[in-house]
Amino acid sequence: MATVMNSTMDVELTPAILFALNEHPLQSQLCQRLPAVNGQHSTRRFPDGESYLRIDTAVQDRHCIVLADLAYPDDKFLSLIFLVATLRELGAASVGLVAPYLCYMRQDKRFSAGEAVTSRIFASQLSSQIDWLVTVDPHLHRYHALDEIYTIPSKVVHAAPLLSQWLLSQKAMLLVGPDAESEQWVSQVASICHHPYVVGSKQRLGDTNVIVSLPDLSNFKDYTAVIIDDVIASGQTVVKCIDALHKQGVKHIFCASVHGIFVDGVDKVLLEKGVSQLITTNSIPHASNMLDLSDILVAPINQSIALLASAVNCNTISGS
Repeated sequence: MATVMNSTMDVELTPAILFALNEHPLQSQLCQRLPAVNGQHSTRRFPDGESYLRIDTAVQDRHCIVLADLAYPDDKFLSLIFLVATLRELGAASVGLVAPYLCYMRQDKRFSAGEAVTSRIFASQLSSQIDWLVTVDPHLHRYHALDEIYTIPSKVVHAAPLLSQWLLSQKAMLLVGPDAESEQWVSQVASICHHPYVVGSKQRLGDTNVIVSLPDLSNFKDYTAVIIDDVIASGQTVVKCIDALHKQGVKHIFCASVHGIFVDGVDKVLLEKGVSQLITTNSIPHASNMLDLSDILVAPINQSIALLASAVNCNTISGS
Protein backbone atom coordinates (compact mmCIF):
# COMPACT_ATOMS: atom_id res chain seq x y z
CA MET A 1 0.00 0.00 0.00
CA ALA A 2 1.13 3.57 -0.69
CA THR A 3 -0.15 6.34 1.58
CA VAL A 4 -0.51 9.72 -0.14
CA MET A 5 -0.85 12.78 2.11
CA ASN A 6 -2.66 16.00 1.39
CA SER A 7 -3.78 18.98 3.45
CA THR A 8 -7.36 17.76 3.78
CA MET A 9 -7.06 14.15 4.81
CA ASP A 10 -4.85 11.09 4.58
CA VAL A 11 -5.71 8.85 1.65
CA GLU A 12 -4.46 5.29 1.52
CA LEU A 13 -4.30 4.19 -2.10
CA THR A 14 -3.46 0.96 -3.83
CA PRO A 15 -0.57 1.83 -6.18
CA ALA A 16 -1.79 3.39 -9.41
CA ILE A 17 -1.35 1.67 -12.76
CA LEU A 18 0.77 3.53 -15.29
CA PHE A 19 0.22 2.98 -19.01
CA ALA A 20 2.62 4.47 -21.57
CA LEU A 21 0.95 5.35 -24.86
CA ASN A 22 4.28 4.69 -26.59
CA GLU A 23 7.63 3.53 -25.27
CA HIS A 24 9.02 6.32 -23.09
CA PRO A 25 12.11 6.62 -20.84
CA LEU A 26 10.02 8.05 -17.98
CA GLN A 27 7.83 4.96 -17.68
CA SER A 28 10.14 2.77 -15.59
CA GLN A 29 11.46 5.74 -13.61
CA LEU A 30 7.98 6.86 -12.60
CA CYS A 31 6.84 3.34 -11.76
CA GLN A 32 9.74 3.07 -9.30
CA ARG A 33 9.38 6.51 -7.76
CA LEU A 34 5.60 6.91 -7.40
CA PRO A 35 5.38 3.86 -6.92
CA ALA A 36 3.06 2.54 -9.61
CA VAL A 37 2.37 -0.72 -11.40
CA ASN A 38 3.43 -0.95 -15.02
CA GLY A 39 0.23 -1.33 -17.06
CA GLN A 40 0.20 -3.56 -20.13
CA HIS A 41 -1.80 -3.05 -23.30
CA SER A 42 -1.63 -4.41 -26.84
CA THR A 43 -2.11 -2.49 -30.08
CA ARG A 44 -1.94 -3.21 -33.77
CA ARG A 45 -3.33 -1.96 -37.08
CA PHE A 46 -6.06 -3.57 -39.11
CA PRO A 47 -5.34 -3.82 -42.86
CA ASP A 48 -7.48 -0.72 -43.50
CA GLY A 49 -5.38 1.35 -41.09
CA GLU A 50 -7.80 1.37 -38.16
CA SER A 51 -6.51 0.75 -34.63
CA TYR A 52 -6.94 -2.30 -32.42
CA LEU A 53 -6.46 -1.98 -28.64
CA ARG A 54 -6.65 -4.44 -25.75
CA ILE A 55 -5.97 -3.65 -22.07
CA ASP A 56 -4.03 -6.57 -20.58
CA THR A 57 -3.94 -5.35 -16.95
CA ALA A 58 -6.99 -5.42 -14.66
CA VAL A 59 -7.96 -1.83 -13.86
CA GLN A 60 -11.29 -2.17 -12.02
CA ASP A 61 -11.41 0.42 -9.19
CA ARG A 62 -7.76 1.37 -9.75
CA HIS A 63 -6.40 4.86 -10.37
CA CYS A 64 -4.76 4.88 -13.79
CA ILE A 65 -2.09 7.16 -15.22
CA VAL A 66 -1.45 7.50 -18.93
CA LEU A 67 2.03 8.73 -19.89
CA ALA A 68 2.18 10.32 -23.33
CA ASP A 69 4.49 12.90 -24.82
CA LEU A 70 2.30 14.67 -27.32
CA ALA A 71 4.88 15.61 -29.92
CA TYR A 72 3.43 14.94 -33.40
CA PRO A 73 -0.02 14.75 -31.77
CA ASP A 74 -2.13 14.08 -34.82
CA ASP A 75 -0.58 10.60 -35.01
CA LYS A 76 -1.28 9.95 -31.31
CA PHE A 77 -4.55 11.61 -30.35
CA LEU A 78 -6.97 8.87 -31.47
CA SER A 79 -4.83 6.19 -29.82
CA LEU A 80 -4.81 8.25 -26.62
CA ILE A 81 -8.59 8.67 -26.64
CA PHE A 82 -9.13 4.96 -27.33
CA LEU A 83 -6.85 4.05 -24.40
CA VAL A 84 -8.39 6.51 -21.95
CA ALA A 85 -11.97 5.64 -22.90
CA THR A 86 -11.30 1.91 -22.61
CA LEU A 87 -9.78 2.32 -19.15
CA ARG A 88 -12.94 4.12 -18.08
CA GLU A 89 -15.21 1.45 -19.60
CA LEU A 90 -13.25 -1.24 -17.73
CA GLY A 91 -13.97 0.46 -14.40
CA ALA A 92 -10.87 2.54 -13.62
CA ALA A 93 -11.41 4.70 -10.53
CA SER A 94 -9.84 7.63 -12.37
CA VAL A 95 -7.71 8.31 -15.42
CA GLY A 96 -5.09 11.06 -15.38
CA LEU A 97 -2.66 12.16 -18.07
CA VAL A 98 1.03 12.89 -17.64
CA ALA A 99 2.01 14.74 -20.80
CA PRO A 100 5.65 15.80 -20.38
CA TYR A 101 5.22 17.72 -23.62
CA LEU A 102 1.79 19.26 -24.15
CA CYS A 103 0.86 20.01 -27.75
CA TYR A 104 -1.48 22.53 -29.36
CA MET A 105 -0.41 25.57 -27.36
CA ARG A 106 0.86 27.58 -30.34
CA GLN A 107 -2.41 28.83 -31.84
CA ASP A 108 -3.72 30.80 -28.86
CA LYS A 109 -5.65 33.43 -30.79
CA ARG A 110 -7.27 34.00 -34.17
CA PHE A 111 -4.52 35.90 -36.00
CA SER A 112 -6.41 35.96 -39.31
CA ALA A 113 -10.11 35.67 -40.11
CA GLY A 114 -11.35 32.10 -40.20
CA GLU A 115 -8.45 30.50 -38.32
CA ALA A 116 -9.14 27.75 -35.79
CA VAL A 117 -7.97 28.52 -32.25
CA THR A 118 -6.72 24.97 -31.92
CA SER A 119 -5.37 25.36 -28.39
CA ARG A 120 -8.88 25.91 -27.05
CA ILE A 121 -10.43 23.16 -29.16
CA PHE A 122 -7.79 20.61 -28.16
CA ALA A 123 -8.02 21.56 -24.47
CA SER A 124 -11.80 21.15 -24.55
CA GLN A 125 -11.60 17.71 -26.16
CA LEU A 126 -8.88 16.47 -23.81
CA SER A 127 -10.61 17.86 -20.71
CA SER A 128 -13.70 15.81 -21.55
CA GLN A 129 -11.69 12.56 -21.54
CA ILE A 130 -9.43 12.70 -18.46
CA ASP A 131 -9.69 13.58 -14.75
CA TRP A 132 -6.44 15.52 -14.30
CA LEU A 133 -3.37 16.66 -16.18
CA VAL A 134 0.30 17.04 -15.24
CA THR A 135 2.68 18.60 -17.76
CA VAL A 136 6.08 20.24 -18.01
CA ASP A 137 6.57 23.87 -19.07
CA PRO A 138 3.71 24.24 -21.55
CA HIS A 139 4.24 27.01 -24.07
CA LEU A 140 2.12 29.64 -22.35
CA HIS A 141 2.31 32.84 -24.34
CA ARG A 142 -0.99 34.71 -24.31
CA TYR A 143 -2.51 32.38 -21.72
CA HIS A 144 -1.40 32.97 -18.15
CA ALA A 145 -2.34 29.48 -16.95
CA LEU A 146 -3.69 26.20 -18.29
CA ASP A 147 -6.88 26.82 -16.30
CA GLU A 148 -7.86 29.37 -18.93
CA ILE A 149 -8.48 26.58 -21.44
CA TYR A 150 -8.49 23.29 -19.48
CA THR A 151 -11.51 22.52 -17.30
CA ILE A 152 -9.85 19.71 -15.30
CA PRO A 153 -7.32 20.07 -12.45
CA SER A 154 -3.90 20.66 -13.98
CA LYS A 155 -0.42 20.96 -12.53
CA VAL A 156 2.57 22.48 -14.31
CA VAL A 157 6.10 21.33 -13.48
CA HIS A 158 9.03 23.64 -14.27
CA ALA A 159 12.30 22.21 -15.58
CA ALA A 160 14.38 25.36 -15.07
CA PRO A 161 15.84 24.11 -11.75
CA LEU A 162 17.17 20.96 -13.46
CA LEU A 163 18.99 22.98 -16.12
CA SER A 164 20.17 25.47 -13.51
CA GLN A 165 21.71 22.69 -11.41
CA TRP A 166 23.67 21.51 -14.43
CA LEU A 167 24.81 25.06 -15.23
CA LEU A 168 25.96 25.67 -11.66
CA SER A 169 28.93 23.40 -12.32
CA GLN A 170 29.89 25.26 -15.51
CA LYS A 171 32.08 28.37 -15.73
CA ALA A 172 32.13 31.38 -18.08
CA MET A 173 28.67 30.76 -19.49
CA LEU A 174 26.50 33.35 -21.23
CA LEU A 175 22.82 32.39 -21.36
CA VAL A 176 21.13 33.49 -24.58
CA GLY A 177 17.40 33.78 -25.17
CA PRO A 178 16.82 34.05 -28.93
CA ASP A 179 13.62 36.10 -28.62
CA ALA A 180 11.27 37.82 -26.19
CA GLU A 181 9.21 34.64 -25.67
CA SER A 182 12.28 32.83 -24.32
CA GLU A 183 13.08 35.51 -21.74
CA GLN A 184 10.91 33.89 -19.08
CA TRP A 185 12.97 30.67 -19.30
CA VAL A 186 16.37 32.35 -19.55
CA SER A 187 15.77 34.78 -16.70
CA GLN A 188 14.47 32.00 -14.45
CA VAL A 189 17.51 29.82 -15.10
CA ALA A 190 19.90 32.78 -14.66
CA SER A 191 18.34 33.71 -11.32
CA ILE A 192 19.30 30.28 -9.97
CA CYS A 193 22.71 29.65 -11.55
CA HIS A 194 23.80 33.32 -11.60
CA HIS A 195 25.29 33.30 -15.10
CA PRO A 196 24.80 36.50 -17.14
CA TYR A 197 22.16 36.44 -19.85
CA VAL A 198 21.01 38.36 -22.91
CA VAL A 199 17.80 38.22 -24.91
CA GLY A 200 17.58 38.75 -28.65
CA SER A 201 14.79 40.03 -30.83
CA LYS A 202 13.07 38.00 -33.54
CA GLN A 203 11.22 38.99 -36.66
CA ARG A 204 9.10 36.16 -38.04
CA LEU A 205 8.57 36.20 -41.80
CA GLY A 206 6.99 32.74 -42.02
CA ASP A 207 6.76 29.37 -40.24
CA THR A 208 10.45 28.64 -40.94
CA ASN A 209 11.76 32.08 -41.94
CA VAL A 210 12.96 34.30 -39.09
CA ILE A 211 15.54 36.99 -38.41
CA VAL A 212 17.27 37.08 -34.99
CA SER A 213 19.25 40.06 -33.69
CA LEU A 214 21.36 40.07 -30.51
CA PRO A 215 22.69 42.94 -28.37
CA ASP A 216 26.42 43.76 -28.33
CA LEU A 217 28.41 40.78 -27.01
CA SER A 218 31.92 42.23 -27.17
CA ASN A 219 32.45 41.50 -23.46
CA PHE A 220 31.48 37.83 -23.85
CA LYS A 221 33.47 36.56 -26.84
CA ASP A 222 35.45 34.14 -24.67
CA TYR A 223 32.34 32.79 -22.95
CA THR A 224 30.41 29.68 -23.94
CA ALA A 225 27.01 30.79 -25.16
CA VAL A 226 24.11 28.60 -24.08
CA ILE A 227 21.03 29.18 -26.23
CA ILE A 228 17.99 28.41 -24.06
CA ASP A 229 14.41 27.94 -25.21
CA ASP A 230 11.40 25.96 -24.02
CA VAL A 231 10.82 24.13 -27.32
CA ILE A 232 13.01 23.43 -30.33
CA ALA A 233 10.74 22.34 -33.17
CA SER A 234 11.79 23.50 -36.64
CA GLY A 235 14.87 24.99 -34.97
CA GLN A 236 15.05 27.94 -37.34
CA THR A 237 15.07 30.48 -34.52
CA VAL A 238 18.01 28.68 -32.93
CA VAL A 239 19.83 28.42 -36.31
CA LYS A 240 19.50 32.18 -36.81
CA CYS A 241 20.63 32.78 -33.24
CA ILE A 242 23.75 30.71 -33.90
CA ASP A 243 24.45 32.82 -36.98
CA ALA A 244 24.05 36.00 -34.91
CA LEU A 245 26.48 34.66 -32.29
CA HIS A 246 29.05 33.76 -34.95
CA LYS A 247 28.81 37.24 -36.45
CA GLN A 248 29.84 38.67 -33.07
CA GLY A 249 32.78 36.30 -32.70
CA VAL A 250 31.32 33.86 -30.20
CA LYS A 251 32.85 30.47 -30.99
CA HIS A 252 31.68 28.10 -28.24
CA ILE A 253 27.96 27.38 -28.32
CA PHE A 254 25.71 24.98 -26.41
CA CYS A 255 21.98 24.66 -26.92
CA ALA A 256 19.53 23.72 -24.17
CA SER A 257 15.79 23.15 -24.39
CA VAL A 258 13.10 21.71 -22.18
CA HIS A 259 11.43 19.99 -25.15
CA GLY A 260 13.43 18.83 -28.15
CA ILE A 261 11.17 17.96 -31.09
CA PHE A 262 13.86 18.55 -33.76
CA VAL A 263 11.67 18.50 -36.85
CA ASP A 264 13.25 17.16 -40.08
CA GLY A 265 16.55 16.30 -38.40
CA VAL A 266 17.32 19.87 -37.36
CA ASP A 267 19.34 18.50 -34.42
CA LYS A 268 22.00 17.42 -36.94
CA VAL A 269 21.83 20.86 -38.57
CA LEU A 270 22.50 22.51 -35.21
CA LEU A 271 25.54 20.33 -34.62
CA GLU A 272 26.81 21.06 -38.12
CA LYS A 273 26.37 24.79 -37.43
CA GLY A 274 28.84 24.54 -34.57
CA VAL A 275 26.77 23.64 -31.51
CA SER A 276 29.09 21.47 -29.43
CA GLN A 277 26.41 20.12 -27.08
CA LEU A 278 22.63 19.68 -27.19
CA ILE A 279 20.88 19.40 -23.82
CA THR A 280 17.21 18.46 -23.35
CA THR A 281 14.99 16.90 -20.72
CA ASN A 282 13.50 13.46 -21.31
CA SER A 283 10.05 14.90 -21.98
CA ILE A 284 10.47 13.69 -25.58
CA PRO A 285 12.83 10.74 -26.16
CA HIS A 286 16.05 11.87 -27.92
CA ALA A 287 19.78 11.24 -27.75
CA SER A 288 20.23 14.70 -26.16
CA ASN A 289 18.17 13.80 -23.04
CA MET A 290 20.51 14.78 -20.20
CA LEU A 291 17.97 15.99 -17.65
CA ASP A 292 15.61 13.49 -15.99
CA LEU A 293 12.14 14.80 -15.11
CA SER A 294 10.97 11.84 -13.04
CA ASP A 295 11.86 13.25 -9.60
CA ILE A 296 9.97 16.51 -10.14
CA LEU A 297 6.92 14.75 -11.60
CA VAL A 298 6.29 12.41 -8.66
CA ALA A 299 4.80 14.91 -6.20
CA PRO A 300 2.29 16.54 -8.59
CA ILE A 301 1.13 13.12 -9.86
CA ASN A 302 0.58 11.78 -6.34
CA GLN A 303 -1.15 15.03 -5.34
CA SER A 304 -3.48 14.84 -8.34
CA ILE A 305 -4.52 11.28 -7.52
CA ALA A 306 -4.90 11.98 -3.80
CA LEU A 307 -7.00 15.11 -4.30
CA LEU A 308 -9.29 13.28 -6.68
CA ALA A 309 -9.61 10.33 -4.29
CA SER A 310 -10.38 12.73 -1.44
CA ALA A 311 -13.11 14.41 -3.46
CA VAL A 312 -14.64 11.03 -4.30
CA ASN A 313 -14.52 9.97 -0.63
CA CYS A 314 -16.12 13.23 0.49
CA ASN A 315 -18.90 12.87 -2.07
CA THR A 316 -19.47 9.28 -1.00
CA ILE A 317 -19.67 10.24 2.68
CA SER A 318 -21.98 13.21 2.09
CA GLY A 319 -24.23 11.08 -0.13
CA SER A 320 -24.44 8.15 2.27
